[in-house]
Formats: sequence, structure tokens, C-alpha cells
Amino acid sequence: MLTSPAGKGHTPEVSHEDFGAILAVVRDFVRSAVLPREREIADTDAIPRELREQAAAMGLFGYAIPAEWGGLGLDLTQDVELAMELGYTSLALRSMFGTNNGIAGQVLVNFGTAEQKGEWLERIASGEVVASFALTEPGAGSNPAGLRTTARRDGDGWILDGQKRFITNAPVADLFIVFARTRPADASGTGIAVFLVPAGTPGVGVGARDRKMGQEGAWTADVTFSGVRVAASALVGGDEDTGYAAAMTSLARGRVHIAALAVGTAQRALDESVAYAASATQGGTPIGEFQLVQAMLADQHTGVMAGRALVRETALRYVTGEDTRKGPSAAKLFCTEMAGKVADLAVQIHGGTGYMRDVPVERIYRDVRLLRLYEGTSEIQRLIVGGTLVRDARRQHGKDRQ
Repeated sequence: MLTSPAGKGHTPEVSHEDFGAILAVVRDFVRSAVLPREREIADTDAIPRELREQAAAMGLFGYAIPAEWGGLGLDLTQDVELAMELGYTSLALRSMFGTNNGIAGQVLVNFGTAEQKGEWLERIASGEVVASFALTEPGAGSNPAGLRTTARRDGDGWILDGQKRFITNAPVADLFIVFARTRPADASGTGIAVFLVPAGTPGVGVGARDRKMGQEGAWTADVTFSGVRVAASALVGGDEDTGYAAAMTSLARGRVHIAALAVGTAQRALDESVAYAASATQGGTPIGEFQLVQAMLADQHTGVMAGRALVRETALRYVTGEDTRKGPSAAKLFCTEMAGKVADLAVQIHGGTGYMRDVPVERIYRDVRLLRLYEGTSEIQRLIVGGTLVRDARRQHGKDRQ
């Protein structure tokens, strides 16, 4: 069984023993309840209602929400262990409650006022409320500085106008965490705010579900805001410059989570490859006896091992505050690229069989492609890592000269 790492003075809220029990239950749920229904999820483009109910009963809609707000209170070192288990099956399962725990929920956890937390977090943790993170726009994706959605003061409230794109869980969302520009960036701040907008607010429109390459059952859609009026209390943190920091903080944490998810998916692709290589024959000989097939299996295994170690180290350094920027980007970059390579090799090992729709590696091949795009593309991660290294070196050089 995977367990949460410890060390460097880090003591998680949930004990090692309690987390081990949580992880075992989730692992059993994934392997015994979800795996047998993967084909159904893909064919119907939906998570079965009973699986959603089981997930909610297990606390999965709030596993990363603090216990004081009704969640399980797992920290990031534990989150990644859970993510590696959830990545072993259809990624749509994790997507169903991922925004509640991650990029949307963490905005409230880290930046919300006491009143905002009291109004929303318990319902988010229980699954009563599905929260969506509305940041991406047609002209602004990985970098929120390009936002065009606007928020202008109107009496004691705000009016929001704009369009968001590829918003996860938008068709079923109860609450949108909406990022909008209140003014151009200036010396006093970024001018990016974040608002809590209930889905039923007049002027909120949700488009048709996107038709995607993969990840069937994980619903995304465009969301429009046309003269949407919200009260002053909807401004997260009561500060109109909170949005940029909230987005960057949530995305950085989310990148470590996605890296772990990629490791779990790569492990599944490896397991499917090993099982196929050991049983499928060519000329009466199991193909796993062929050295070139063994070489592909070795490359897959090495990638998974490296990714798992990197994710665990990155999560620990994040929660201790040692590295909350370049580490998450490096982990997401390596692990999502690695998962793509492992999935590609899995199809290759399966040969023509791997191209057939009813074979798990075919689905995995399509599903993992998105991991290199959301929460910041691989190119953005390279810019973050490289830019941070250079800036750190220049700062150190300046100190050395003093």
C-alpha cells in the first residue's frame, strides 16, 4: 500500500494510520467498483449515479477541505497518494470532485472570508455543491494576466461581463469561482479579482457540453456572464486584487495533483502492458520474451518510478513551503509528458489490439493527452521553471556582490 511521506518537520492533520485506512478504501473502490464500469462511463459519457453517491459518502468531494469545514483534511502529501489511486481508472471519476477539492475549493480555503467559508465550504465538501473554476477564456488560458472578463462596481455590488471556456463541471456546477479584471494592472496591484457566482444568477449562461478527444464523462463547457450582478459579499477575500494570487496558488497546488494523477494513469498503462506481454503470443512465444518488448516495458517502468518519486518529493517540499513554484511546474511537466510516452508504448506493445476501442490502453492514450494542457501547458511549465531558475540565480548573484 502507498503511504504518505513524512519528514522535515511535517505533521499532517490526518494521522499516518488514519490515512492508510482512507487510502485502502479508495483503492478498493477504484479497483472493484469503478474499473468494471469504465466502458460504460466512456459509452454513456457520464459517471453512473451510484458511483457518484458512493464517492460522496466516502468524503471524496471534500478530501482536501479542512476538517473544520466538513472535509477529510488531507494535505498535499496525502492528496498525491490518493490521486495516484484515482488515476488508475477513468479520469472522469476524479474530475467529478476534483474542482471541489482543488482549484476551485482551494480558492475559498486560502482566500475566502470567514463568512464565505461558512456559506459554501461544508456544502462543497459534502458534494451538495459542485464548484467550478472559471479562469480560462478564449484569449487567456495558462496566464491569467490576459483576462478580458470584466467586473465593474455598481452601487454596493458588481457587474460581470465576459466568456469562459473549457470550464470543468460547468454543466452541473452550482457555484462558479469567476476571475475578472476590475481595472488594468497598475502599481497598486494586478486588477484581477475573483467572485463567487451561483449558477442560477441571472445572466449566467452555460453552453453545450464540449465534445472532446477523450476523458468521456468529464464534462466541460463555455460559460458566459452577461450583465451578471453580484453583491459586494461575492468578492473573495473582500479584495479586488486577490484574484491573481488565488489563481496562481490554486494552480500551483493543482499541478502537483495532476502530476500524481498522471503517475497513476501511467501505472495502469504499465500494468496493462505487462499483463498483455505475458499472455499474448506471437508464433507460439509470449511477446514478453522478445527483447524489444522488454525494453519498452523497462522504459515504462522507469518513467513511472521516477514520476512517483518526483511527485512525493514535490508535495512534501510544497507543504513545508520550501518550493511552491518551480517544483510543482517541474513535476507536472515531467509526469504528464511521461504518462504520454508510457501510454504510447502501451498501445505499441498491444499492437493492433491496442488501437481497438474496447481495450483500456486505447482510452488511456486519448485521456492522458489532456494532462499536458490543463493547469498550464507543458510550454508554460518550462517557462516557469526556467524563468524561476534564472531569477533565483540573479538574485543570488546580487546578494553575493553586496
